[in-house]
Amino acid sequence: MKKIIKDDNGKEVEVDLEKFMRHIDQFHKTGTSIHDEDGHYFTVNDDFRNKLNNMRNK
Repeated sequence: MKKIIKDDNGKEVEVDLEKFMRHIDQFHKTGTSIHDEDGHYFTVNDDFRNKLNNMRNK
């Protein structure tokens, strides 16, 4: 399922939500870290993980 999310600079990025979330769960499961997606940076923390989960459940 393709979704549009905003990176840390506010730019819209289209991602395959399931694939993106699998990576986040595998490599960014807890705490705060930075994820690089094709040159777009995302601060991954509990708020970001919750936002992704909410997008998946809609």
